[in-house]
Amino acid sequence: MPTNSAPRAALDLQVVDHPLAGHKLTCLRDRDTPIALFRSTVRELGRLLAFAATADLPLASRAIQTPLAPMQAPWVDESRVMVVPVLSAGLPLADAFCELMPSAAVGHVGVYRDAQARPVEYLVKLPAPSSSAATRCFVVDPMLATGHSAAHAIDVLVAHGFPIGDIRMVAILAAPEGLDLLGQRFPGLRVHVAAIDQRLDDNAYIVPGLGDAGDRMFGTRH
Repeated sequence: MPTNSAPRAALDLQVVDHPLAGHKLTCLRDRDTPIALFRSTVRELGRLLAFAATADLPLASRAIQTPLAPMQAPWVDESRVMVVPVLSAGLPLADAFCELMPSAAVGHVGVYRDAQARPVEYLVKLPAPSSSAATRCFVVDPMLATGHSAAHAIDVLVAHGFPIGDIRMVAILAAPEGLDLLGQRFPGLRVHVAAIDQRLDDNAYIVPGLGDAGDRMFGTRH
């Protein structure tokens, strides 16, 4: 777990401490949870994470007419929001964000881990950053294990002109090792997770974890 002396202390780390988040996470951890339930639960937990991660989105106001009176009502300019799943495991989390913000842009960063658990990029598809207003970017990936894939996705966004201050990392589970890497690379980065687990094993899997999230969502084998 986090300590004040660990590099992850440099992060703005937010753990979603909610009974429903814990309940959904238990379903994901259970090795007997079938594929369809696993995938739908990732989306459900993703909505809880999205609710927490968007709490500081800027609000504008616009004039509307209710059935009783005119008013100035708050609204979020979804055109200034981008969700970036780390493919392919991040797709159900991106779906959860887009259920709440259907007009948000969706970028894609495709990365797989090589034999040394290092990220290998195979796809980048991003909209251009706006020249007139900031775009809040949510990088979503169920597992923050070594942190290398997340760091790579963040580097891609920065290289494409999105400021690090407008980027948020959202994951279901994090390992201390991955959080330390992000803390070293991106001090001040806001990271939202449902839980922080004990450690990585020798194969860079989170312990106790929930296994390989992508394989369990899509019925594949690593």
